Amino acid sequence: MEKTGADGFDGFVTARWSALFHLARLLCGGDRHRAEDLLQEALVKLWFAWPKVADEAPEAYVRKIMGRAAARSARRRWWGERPVDRLPELAQTGDMSAAVAERSRLETALAQLTPRQRAAVVLRYYQDLSEKQVAAVLGVPVGTARSHASRGVARLRQILADVIDPVG
Repeated sequence: MEKTGADGFDGFVTARWSALFHLARLLCGGDRHRAEDLLQEALVKLWFAWPKVADEAPEAYVRKIMGRAAARSARRRWWGERPVDRLPELAQTGDMSAAVAERSRLETALAQLTPRQRAAVVLRYYQDLSEKQVAAVLGVPVGTARSHASRGVARLRQILADVIDPVG
């Protein structure tokens, strides 16, 4: 794959679109439309920086842009419609239904975290970045990134436990 010029950029986007979109969706709490906007914004910024980052780490650059933008989104007061508390009944479609239901349950739980906690958890545990890398992406000290991830995981456990046992 050619690394420089428009062909290199197009090749990178074609090859990495799916993975980057999945990351954006997780960072946006499962909101597909916000995830598309987040990824498009990151790719526009990558386009302008492509000659500088093409030979180094374009995917890391995009992850950094998306992580910071997702964390900043906490400052916005309104994004449009909000997700509902309960998802509609899922159709049973064979073996994949359990995996889809579990993924939906996790995305719903992730959506309930603060944007900074969600970004830290997704980058740390989904993208498997080190605490130092998460801190660099979010532009915060390592201790702050560690704190966001720890509190996010604790909150996820609480949310998922409440879903399993809402009475207890």
